[in-house]
Amino acid sequence: MNPNPLFLAVQFTSPGPIIFEIGPLSIRWYGVLIASAVLIGVSLSQYLASRRQIDPELIGDLAIWLVIGAIPCARLYYVAFEWKSYVNDPGSIIAIWKGGIAIHGAILGGLIAALLFAKVKQIPFWPLADVVAPSLILGQAIGRWGNFFNSEAFGRPTDAPWKLYIPPERRPFGYESYDYFHPTFLYESLWNLMVFILLITLFFRGLKGKPPLKPGTIFLVYLGAYSSGRIWIEGLRMDSLMLGPLRIAQLVSLSGIVLGLFGLIWLYGLKRTLPDVVPKSQASNS
Repeated sequence: MNPNPLFLAVQFTSPGPIIFEIGPLSIRWYGVLIASAVLIGVSLSQYLASRRQIDPELIGDLAIWLVIGAIPCARLYYVAFEWKSYVNDPGSIIAIWKGGIAIHGAILGGLIAALLFAKVKQIPFWPLADVVAPSLILGQAIGRWGNFFNSEAFGRPTDAPWKLYIPPERRPFGYESYDYFHPTFLYESLWNLMVFILLITLFFRGLKGKPPLKPGTIFLVYLGAYSSGRIWIEGLRMDSLMLGPLRIAQLVSLSGIVLGLFGLIWLYGLKRTLPDVVPKSQASNS
């Protein structure tokens, strides 16, 4: 290994998944980060909703639906493609605090929950999606650090200055002799943070009409921008969910890019419109 002190000073080493323990109770970084992401996301979405003249309490109600839809789907999505790891120990399926959730499953579950919520409340879906999208990508940026503490979702071996140390028991089969790997959790977290800055900039420029944004724009940009980063980052990972020789996340990300791009073309190139924002008074009575 390179003995250069500067080189070693910037390597990432996880302190472990547990913050502290009280008797049989373990407080884990993964759970704390997910909870923090949810709380920060709800607060931000409520603020953005108020700027779009949407009742912030409506977002609070939506958040409950999103959590109920997203977290179980994120776990089931992961388990479905990693069934061989759970078939002999089905009780571990519910051990979500140990890691093993798929963000694409969470997005799918949250999308279904949001569509149902909009239908039940009889309000347009797209304005809700626009105020939730920046919070969603910010939450993803925060949540990715759970992978760091769990020593998971890392990439191929590397000797780069920002290398990530992986404990021997967490290394993939055949790579036991390698100490350092690409911190793909970091790459995705930083990418998501850049996407957040893009979305929040578009949001506030849209409020000023510079440029005027149609409902659905922020969500479609989120879909395409996040997927563009995930598709190349996934190529570095060693623990991808697979469908034969294909990486599931890359297939889904490619679909996200196509949907986001064609959605924007449909909105602006074909000059279509989606249902506009719900007046604040109407949202309050829903």
